Amino acid sequence: MGLHIGSTAPDFSAPTTHGPIRFHDWAGSDWVMFFSHPKDFTPVCTTELGTVARLKEQLAARGAKALAISVDAVADHERWLGDIEETQGVAVNFPVVGDPERTVAALYDMIPPAAANTLTVRSVFFIDPKKTIRAIITYPASTGRNFDEILRVLDSLQLTDHHQVATPANWKDGEEVVIVPSITDPAEIARKFPKGHRELKPYLRMTPQPNR
Repeated sequence: MGLHIGSTAPDFSAPTTHGPIRFHDWAGSDWVMFFSHPKDFTPVCTTELGTVARLKEQLAARGAKALAISVDAVADHERWLGDIEETQGVAVNFPVVGDPERTVAALYDMIPPAAANTLTVRSVFFIDPKKTIRAIITYPASTGRNFDEILRVLDSLQLTDHHQVATPANWKDGEEVVIVPSITDPAEIARKFPKGHRELKPYLRMTPQPNR
């Protein structure tokens, strides 16, 4: 059985472009966006690492940080990072794990059984401060990730951890949210959602985002 939502994120020790880490210690009390790449010196990944480097402040504002992995050695990563800075106009400011033995890739099921060689899929693991995997998004190697969506998922996870709401389709931070169906008492709804709500159906109640 592979990893799934609710699994404990496996711990590991590995070399990175920022020096050796033990994953759980490095993660500390932050959320982690752990994302994999098929190989160094690949075009789509080059654009992705540059994009994530620009998100450092946005991630930090959410109590989160990025960690990347590619099944090449750290020495290869370091040469690749030069290309990324040259072509994307930004230096990569987060660690990239070296995994030439595919140890971490296998631990996180990043290499599909039918894949040729070491071709990992583009997986994103959202890992909370308790080291629990809260969401997984997987893309094929040919499709670059939408990091606006990745930030949106992180916002939703953090919001719904603290309020009894869910986020509807295409929700963005600051928009209306759904009151969870488990709350049925009108007095409890009024107490927990003082901004009011509108009932479209008994199971579909919309309310302004509680933390806004």
